[in-house]
Order: sequence, then C-alpha cells, then structure tokens
Amino acid sequence: MLWSDEKKKFKPLNQRGLKSLIEIKIELKNKSKMKPKTAAKLNLTKDEIKLINNIKDITRKYNLNNVTRTQAYFNFYLEHPEIHWALLGHMVSRNGGWNMTDLKGDLLSRLLSEKEQRNFFLFLERGNWLIFQDVFPQFLLYDQSVKRNKNLFYLLPHLNVSTFMETMWNHFWHYSDSTLLAIATIINEQSYLEKGVIQNQDFKRTVINTISFKLYDFLRLNHIIFPFNTDEQNKKPKLIGDTLQHFTSLHERIMLGKRLYSLLFHRQNILQGVLLWAGKHQHTGSRSDYWNDLFHHVNESLPGSVYRRRIEKCQLKKGAVRIYSPPLQFAWENIDHPKAEKGDWFDDWRIMDYLIEDEQYEGGNIHDEYCKTLKKIELTITTKKAMFLRQE
Repeated sequence: MLWSDEKKKFKPLNQRGLKSLIEIKIELKNKSKMKPKTAAKLNLTKDEIKLINNIKDITRKYNLNNVTRTQAYFNFYLEHPEIHWALLGHMVSRNGGWNMTDLKGDLLSRLLSEKEQRNFFLFLERGNWLIFQDVFPQFLLYDQSVKRNKNLFYLLPHLNVSTFMETMWNHFWHYSDSTLLAIATIINEQSYLEKGVIQNQDFKRTVINTISFKLYDFLRLNHIIFPFNTDEQNKKPKLIGDTLQHFTSLHERIMLGKRLYSLLFHRQNILQGVLLWAGKHQHTGSRSDYWNDLFHHVNESLPGSVYRRRIEKCQLKKGAVRIYSPPLQFAWENIDHPKAEKGDWFDDWRIMDYLIEDEQYEGGNIHDEYCKTLKKIELTITTKKAMFLRQE
C-alpha cells in the first residue's frame, strides 16, 4: 500500500464535501475495475481534432526548457487563479531549475564529475518535461472549456491524460473546488512521475542507485523554497518551504506536495508575498533571482582557484566573492526528448485517500535549515579537497 496508515488529523468534511468525495469514490472504483479507455474508439469532429492538435502544438512550444515551462505555469495562473496548482507548479518548477543549474555552479560542480552532473541534469529535466507535457494540455483544455462554456474533458484520453484526472476535472467543473483539484493534480503528477522517471531502469542505474545520489540526499539538497516579499519594497525576500526526505517515495512526494500547497494557499500573506516576488523576478534558473547578495549569475572566482569557505549563516564572509549560480541558458542546452510512454498509472481507487485534506500545515520555517545545508556543502567541498591533497 502506497499511502501511510499512520494517524493524521484531517479537516472535518461538510456535507457537500462528503457527498462529492463519495461520488468520486464510486466513479474511481468503477474505473479501476474497467480496462483502460481507448481514445481511438471516440469519433472526433474536425473541430475537436483541430483543438487537440492546437493544444499539442502550444504545449510543445512552451515545453522547450525549464525556463519556458516555469513561465507558462505562471502566465496561466494569472489568467486562471482558480487553478491553484498552476502557481504551485510554477514555484516548484523554479526549484527544479535551480537544482539544474546548481550542477554547474560553484558548489556541486566540485563534488560531482561532469558525467554525474549530466546524468543528474537529464534526470531532473526528464521529470520537468514529463510533468509539463501531461499537465499543461489539461490546463489548455480547461481554458477552452471556459471560453466555450462547454465541458470538454471527454477529450482528455486523446491527450494521454489519466482517467483519474478526467474524473477530477469533471468534478471541478461541477463543484469548482480549487483545493480538491490541486491535491488531485499533485497525486496525478507524482504518480505519473513515478512511472516515467523513478521506475525507469536507466535512471535507476545512472542516478538513483549511485553513491552520488545518496550524497545528494545526505547533504539535504531536496529543499523546496518559496521566496516571498512582505511589502512593495525590493528588499531581500524571506524564504518559506519544506524538505523532501525520501525522493524515491511516492507517498513522501505526495505528502510534500500537500504541505507545500497548504503553505502557499492557506496563508494569505504568504500567497500575496509569493505573487509579489514572482511577478517582479522572472525565472532564469540562477539562484541570484532571489538572493543576489549571496549568489551571482557571473563567475567572480579566479579560474582554477582553490575553494575556500565563504558563507556564514547565509551571509558572505568579509572579502569573499559571491557563489556562482549560472542562468539555465548558460548551464545546459535544450534537450530533444523521446516521446512519453503511453499508459495510465491509475489502477487503484484507494489513491483517493490522499484527497482528504490535512489540517493547515504550520511548518515552513526553512531559512535556518537551508543555511545549514549551504554550510554542510562547503564543509564537504573543503574536506574532499583536503583528502585529495593528503593522497598526493
């Protein structure tokens, strides 16, 4: 069983919420007993074929790299703020971009070989690409449903979207429950990622089962941070977020997504602060986007210089140069991805247990933990260098 049996506190459901969950349960139970739906069985009109092709073309256009995907999520949220996951996806995708460029920055490039850096990048990039090509067509179909005032979600099978999400979009169209749709999308994307990336044998061999991946986990590099401003002044943003403890655990990834959603949408000051910051800082992939006093998109270090510790409590030591954090376009080239594998991950209706919303998450104070991680990375770099010198 993927979900945890541990005792949790849940928000009490009102009668409408209970009724809607019962409806979802009945439909998902029926679907889990059926054979996967074959999209080809549905005869489409010329207009429907044109719409599907247009959605695929737009998705390909914005699925170029992490920067284009991240901006597309944000633009969609601004147009449809009722689709909460679009903003959550935007902020998490920013973190994905930062993780990609970290591999070529001042710190991790000293701990990982060039081959390891590329393997890690391909792992992160594939996941980022897969999620976008799955979720953005859903958003575009919703946009057209709104504009035409017509439920078009019967077309989701033609976009290779899980039958689970067809149920959830139909529910949203009827009840307009933004929270339930957001949690459903978290479940869907992480389940889809599980099948397409985590269980991929090549990624298991080149990334997941490597010592470097365990080092990545040991250094606690799985922070998801949301910068936010508390006022209109362009001051250094504060950070809120959480840490993924076990990247390969589907349960842990879903629960992290739910906690991050709670941080973002259950605290109005955080939501407004994140929107204020994101609206003023276009995503480049460089960590200088949020802390340009500590990170810089240009390498200020002398070529071939020995790395010396520069950071103390997330502040530069006196006379130290900033940490190099390159923009994505200078770190990695665009990747021509093979097509996503077809097939529906949904086969067990009990996954809907995750739809029950937990009580508001009261954590999120990640600043100190993030600072400790930076310190730990610096210590690892200097320790590795000292060991190398002794061997010489």
